Amino acid sequence: MADWTEADLATAAALRDRALKGTSAYEHVSSLVTEVGPRLAGSAGDEAAVRWAMNRLGKLGFTGVRTQDVLVPRWIRGSTEVTLLGPAGQPLVAATLGGSIGTPEDGIEAAVVEFATLDALSAAQAGDVKNKIVFINERMERTKDGSGYGKIVKNRVQGASVAANLGAVALVIRSVGTSDERFAHTGRMQYDVNAPRIPAFSLSNPDADTLSRQVKANKQVRLRLKSTARELPPAWSANVIGEIPGTDRANEIVLLGAHLDSWDLGQGALDDGAGVAIVVEAARLISRLDRKPSRTIRVVLFANEEFGLSGAKEYARQIGDEHNRHVLAMEADTGIGPVVRLDTQVAPESLGAIEKMRKAMEPLVIEGGSNTASGGADLGPLRSLGVPVLDPVLDASLYFDVHHTMNDTLAKVDAKVLDQSVAAYAVAAYLAATKQGNFGRLAPVPFNR
Repeated sequence: MADWTEADLATAAALRDRALKGTSAYEHVSSLVTEVGPRLAGSAGDEAAVRWAMNRLGKLGFTGVRTQDVLVPRWIRGSTEVTLLGPAGQPLVAATLGGSIGTPEDGIEAAVVEFATLDALSAAQAGDVKNKIVFINERMERTKDGSGYGKIVKNRVQGASVAANLGAVALVIRSVGTSDERFAHTGRMQYDVNAPRIPAFSLSNPDADTLSRQVKANKQVRLRLKSTARELPPAWSANVIGEIPGTDRANEIVLLGAHLDSWDLGQGALDDGAGVAIVVEAARLISRLDRKPSRTIRVVLFANEEFGLSGAKEYARQIGDEHNRHVLAMEADTGIGPVVRLDTQVAPESLGAIEKMRKAMEPLVIEGGSNTASGGADLGPLRSLGVPVLDPVLDASLYFDVHHTMNDTLAKVDAKVLDQSVAAYAVAAYLAATKQGNFGRLAPVPFNR
């Protein structure tokens, strides 16, 4: 049996070409960042984003538009000050890491000890660290697929607890980002329950360079740190769901996901307003076709990806055995694109169909990829249940210049690049929703994140 009829493939090609002529994706991003702005989990902006999404999906003609309540953590950044003391004293551009405790009211002042990596810190003796401010000075590598991020994000996530167990009074890291401008990167850090809690900060790359030069020139470098960050009781947010109904196999689902929340420093235009726009617009274009998809295309805008995947976990919990009806899932969460590669995690016997799908995208210049894709953070709980995933890899060469910084603004969104990404997602979703067979199932595995 053929995977697709000639009519299906012709419709996919027409859909692709229609998207390349121009889509409404930029308008979706602009609307979100203009009418809502930053959307930190549990904040007033987060609540406004849920209302925005419900209204937007309804106006665009999605059916079954609804919410799933999600309990999310609530953290307040407050103010941040990092000051280099001494003869060359100066304020440094810094951000408190997400989830960090604040400092005492008078701040923290201490000597700085520098480490090249988290592994080097882990191998240190307590006597080298006790009562000092630990500085992890590891630069992120710029890569097209964003793999440089995964290599060093552990500095941000684990660094404070590793340092605290050695007696440090605070942690400062080089930003997990690639920009050479003075923008500090925030992002979630996590405390080990068996370690003391100490405040954690990131420095912009130029300021990390400044601090490192001072440490090398003067072994007695000191910093003063102040932060009013604090944790509040959890708050309610929601996943927002809308569907393009299928025809003869409407009970089977192709899921398109993105996360609705953002960090508070910027506007969340690339992370993840662009992803929201890509999946919403891809589904909207499919809904306008004369030849409707057999399966239902479900768009899920997840709550609180940034602070622990609360929405993704709740979605997987609430659907229960319905996960068996999810034929394929894909996510957009690496900026505007363009899509440069097609990675998957599907049954091996489905790889031939994936290659046919890629060939339908040929004018978009998309390479074939591996069958070891994660699918993205918000798809982790579904993937662990056995749902196959497709990962249209978005070009991340410039993404981590602005990721989690105050520079994540609408000015960084290129409408034409966004249109190419919409074209790729629309073709993939349509063909997944019209494929004669399915994509197999993955072996269930525990989800530990």
